[in-house]
Amino acid sequence: MLVVMQHGAASAEVDRVVSVIKEMGYDARPMPGAQRTAIGVVGNDGRVNASRLAALPGVQEIIHVTKPYKQVSREWKPESTIVTIAPGVSFGGTDIPIISGPCSVESEEQILEAAHAVVAAGGTALRGGAFKPRSSPYSFQGLGKKGLELLALARRETGLPIVTEAMDDEGAHIVAEIADCIQVGARNMQNYSLLKSVGRIGKPVLLKRGMAATIADLLLSAEYILSEGNSQVILCERGVRSFDPSSRNMFDLTAIPTVHKLSHLPIVGDPSHGTGIRDKVTPMARAALAAGADGIIVEMHPHPDNALSDGAQSLFPDQLATLVEELRAVAAAIGRRVTPSPAA
Repeated sequence: MLVVMQHGAASAEVDRVVSVIKEMGYDARPMPGAQRTAIGVVGNDGRVNASRLAALPGVQEIIHVTKPYKQVSREWKPESTIVTIAPGVSFGGTDIPIISGPCSVESEEQILEAAHAVVAAGGTALRGGAFKPRSSPYSFQGLGKKGLELLALARRETGLPIVTEAMDDEGAHIVAEIADCIQVGARNMQNYSLLKSVGRIGKPVLLKRGMAATIADLLLSAEYILSEGNSQVILCERGVRSFDPSSRNMFDLTAIPTVHKLSHLPIVGDPSHGTGIRDKVTPMARAALAAGADGIIVEMHPHPDNALSDGAQSLFPDQLATLVEELRAVAAAIGRRVTPSPAA
């Protein structure tokens, strides 16, 4: 439920509504807007006495939120949320950041070469897994804390903010010490204890859609993070499982405008995992941006043939540079722009 205050409502009137909501046994979340303040009622079990709130001074109307998710919905917050992971790198506004880098951090030489290639291509942030959830227990699982140290080194050398994955509560706190944005991968989208943990930590979160998740499932997972007080969530469409073996996944472009209609949170496209095939990454990245994506995340490896994970879907450095140029043209055509790299 949302309590919408009148334009120009006094702070004392807002405080009175918050006080009454708490007296009724619920939590209140004031959300000041450009024109007026709205107050969200958290914990609504369907028995809230709306008439009591409607009668308070300064209240304009009561809006009942009917979606199973509340705080992520446009009904709760009509204005788009802008999530900033580092100075000059924001998702949800006019600018479109490009996140790129290898699937996994493999060595100091590899991640530094990759980071410099991202900057040279015009990328905005560096991705790279220190902790890697893999389908097979015998596959490369990442370098762990050493990988995080190497990512921090790459940031010092290039200025690129870091996006990297956490797999559990302990790992989330370790990742938060280094990363600018904590990634929750597709396999952990419904790891609710992890979602609560990153919500309490409070750092920006990149939440990837699960391989068999509906959009409602994705938004409900984001709701876990917001319910812990962290509104800095970036959603990510990365493809879902389908019956067609011609690509790794089905990259669901319709998810981008659908999420924009339903939620105020920004959403980025991941055509690398969305297709799993290098020559499909570039056209799908262009399409995702044209569909309204608030950012693009693509895998790039300095030497994909030697990659320890996901080499088949990783771009070569020169392919990334070409893609960024093409994305600039697409962005310009729809009144947006690609965020400049730190070296620009």
